[in-house]
Parts: sequence; structure tokens; C-alpha cells
Amino acid sequence: MGVFERHKPREPRWLGPTAPARMALIPSISAARWLLILIAAAGIYFFYGFLVPVLAAAVIGFATWPLYSDLVRRTNGNTTLAATIAIAFIVTFLVLPIVLSAIYMVGEVREWFAWAVHVNRDGAPPPQWILALPIVGSWLGDQWTQYVGSPGSIGELAQLVSGAHIGNIYRAVLAAGGGAFHVVLTLLFMLIALFFIYRDGANFVRQVDLLGERILPNRWERISRVIPATISSTVMGMTLIAIGEGVVLGVAYWIAGAPSAVTLGVLTGVMALVPGGAPLSMSLVSIYLIASGSHWAGIGLFIWGTVELFVVDKTLRPKLVGGPIKLPFLPTFFGLVGGVKTMGFLGLFIGPVLMAIIVAIWREWIREAELTEEQHAQEPELQLRIRDGSDG
Repeated sequence: MGVFERHKPREPRWLGPTAPARMALIPSISAARWLLILIAAAGIYFFYGFLVPVLAAAVIGFATWPLYSDLVRRTNGNTTLAATIAIAFIVTFLVLPIVLSAIYMVGEVREWFAWAVHVNRDGAPPPQWILALPIVGSWLGDQWTQYVGSPGSIGELAQLVSGAHIGNIYRAVLAAGGGAFHVVLTLLFMLIALFFIYRDGANFVRQVDLLGERILPNRWERISRVIPATISSTVMGMTLIAIGEGVVLGVAYWIAGAPSAVTLGVLTGVMALVPGGAPLSMSLVSIYLIASGSHWAGIGLFIWGTVELFVVDKTLRPKLVGGPIKLPFLPTFFGLVGGVKTMGFLGLFIGPVLMAIIVAIWREWIREAELTEEQHAQEPELQLRIRDGSDG
């Protein structure tokens, strides 16, 4: 029986008979790594349309995780209930205000472009408030007459700046409302992804840490601490404060009687992402009100905006920004422009966060290189001390 089993022919395998003694052309570890890379690339290709909402959900999840952890403790560890409550708060206090502001802004921007098309067709003299500006009023009036006032000037200027005719730009603005369904779907997918990030985030983080230790065994511990803190500090210190400044100053614009207060508030919030942007926007609106005859409204807006921005920058921002990174102006600007160009409106918030992560990783590498240089510089001195001790 044993002899029969020893000489029993083997059953054919799926890919044919194999010889155990032969060496594999590709080691199993390398094959597994390449297979993982191919699967990840295929996943990115097929689910590219979901990348932006999932990325936005991850950013919001990282930034609000400490608050969510406290909510989990208050619900006795019920992650499903805590995730549901968190999503309800985010929809009420973040998503709905942004959506309503965007709807009003689209309507006001359409009015701006309708006015631009009318002026481009018939021309218009410089407004009186521009001529009333001290020192630069007459020069701005001449520039208005040259680039805006005469028929066809705005079209030439728009084509020079954007490469498109004013009519095409106006039709694109009118068609912007048609993309509302896409925006709603993006927000819906973001909220669904955020719900599962909240509910299953702890298990997912443990799995990512396990893989990260395999891929980057010497650096993963530092990177895994720096990236969440960087995202939290960037979102809290830049994005939420920018939204708050846009809302507060937008209400102030409306009270002061500035036209298109919602659009000006949104633009102020966007400019607040860049250092010095919010004071510049507030100052320009105040100058417009003063030049147009609303002297007390303009002065009051300037005083209120100065006090509010000073309080935010000196008290609120340092408390919220607790991360390891202070993003310089140029990476912030590149993050804004690149984010908007690549991801649309959500890129205003995702772009600076991604740039902050890149800067944080770069600074970690520089720090590691400096520590290595210091260790190499201390080695001759340490060897000299050891030799002197042995000689003594």
C-alpha cells in the first residue's frame, strides 16, 4: 500500500504540472506587492469619480475625530448611533449653510454677468463712486473708459484673460445651475463615506497601521502622528476659520448695505484661506461703501471687521491651530488654485490640506536628515573620547 501511494501519479494542477525543485521566476513577496499595486491602480481607475467625496469625507473625519470620540463615549460605545448623530450635526451646521450660500451666490453672479454682457454691448460711463475716490479716482476712471466703458471692451478683456468670449462665459455661468444634481450626488456620497469612516474608523486605522509598519517600518510611527495632526490643524486653523469669517463678514456686508452680500461673503471666506486675504476683502468693500456715499456704513464696517479679524487671529486661531505645521503663503496658494482646478469647490478645502501633508512629510524628511548629520558629526568626537579613556 505504501509503495502504491509512493508511485501514485499526481493529479494535474490548474496551470499544469509543477516541479517543486525549480526556482520561481518572481519571488512570492515581489509578486504580491506588484499584484497589490495593480489592484490599487485598477481601483483608482474604476472609482475615480468617488475619489473627491471620499477624500473630503476622510479630511472631515480626521479633523473632527476628537469630537467624535467624545460623542462615542457619551453614547456608551455605540458607534452607529454616534456616527448618525455626527452626520446630522454636519448636515445641519456645515452642509446646508454651504449649499444655501452657493445657491444665492450663483444667482448673484448671474446678475453680474448679465450686467457685463449689457455693458459690453452698449458701453457704460465710469460710476460716480470710482471718480469720487481720492488720489486714484481720475486714473481709475480713465482705465474704466479704456477697458470697460466702450462697447466690446469687456469682451476683449475677457478673451485676453480667459481665452473665451464674454458670451461663452455667460452661457457657462447660466449652465452652472445644471451641475446642481452632480453637487448633490457628491455631497450624498461624501456623507455616506463619512458615516462609515466614523463607524468603522478605529478598525480601519488599526489595519492601516499594520500595513504601514510593514511598508515603512522606520518612519510610519512619526508619519502616522504627523498627518492626522496636520489635517486637524489645517482644517481647524484655516478652513473652519475661513468659513466663519466669510459668514460673519457676509452678515456685516448685508447690514452695511453692500450689494451682493452673499457673494462678497463667500469671496471673503475664500480669500481668508490665504494670509491677509480677509482684511484685504473687508477693506475693499469698506472703501466701496465710503466712495459710493455710505460713509458711516463703510467706516463702521471697517472698524467692525478690524476688531473681529484681530480677535480671531490673536485668540481663536492660536487655540484651534494645535498641529505641527504652519503652512507658508506659496504652498497655501498652490493648494487653493490646484484644488479648485482639480476638484472644483471642494478643492478649496482639500487642496490646502493635501499641500499641508506634503509640507509636513518634507519637513519630517529634512528633520531626519539633520539628525543623521548630527549623529555623523558626533561620532568622531565620541570615538576620540573612547580612545582617550582607554589610553588613560
